[in-house]
Amino acid sequence: VQLVESGGGWVRPGGSLRLSCAASGFTFSRYTMNWYRQGPGKERELVASISEDDERINYAPSVMGRVTMSRDNDMNTLYLQITAMTTEDTAVYYCRPNRWIAAWGPQDYWGQGTQVTVSS
Repeated sequence: VQLVESGGGWVRPGGSLRLSCAASGFTFSRYTMNWYRQGPGKERELVASISEDDERINYAPSVMGRVTMSRDNDMNTLYLQITAMTTEDTAVYYCRPNRWIAAWGPQDYWGQGTQVTVSS
């Protein structure tokens, strides 16, 4: 399994970013996928989750109304659009399947993440 996050960068407060996650090594379309983030000095938190068929999408209260999660099962790619960004959105963002299959490798595998920095 490989998860490659991209699209992060520096943005001013109020700005927007679209993050991507390219997944490989498993049948992407069969799994609920999650976006997580870990801010400086904070624990990793679940930001959003999308079902296999993208009919159920859930967002953390901290991002509700500002974030749109989507997926392209043909391209094995996950997206996270963040708008009206604040400094609280500064974090490394990761994607991951909702459940981990032992055959994929170590349970503690995470991609390299993509750094998002919101500052003026």
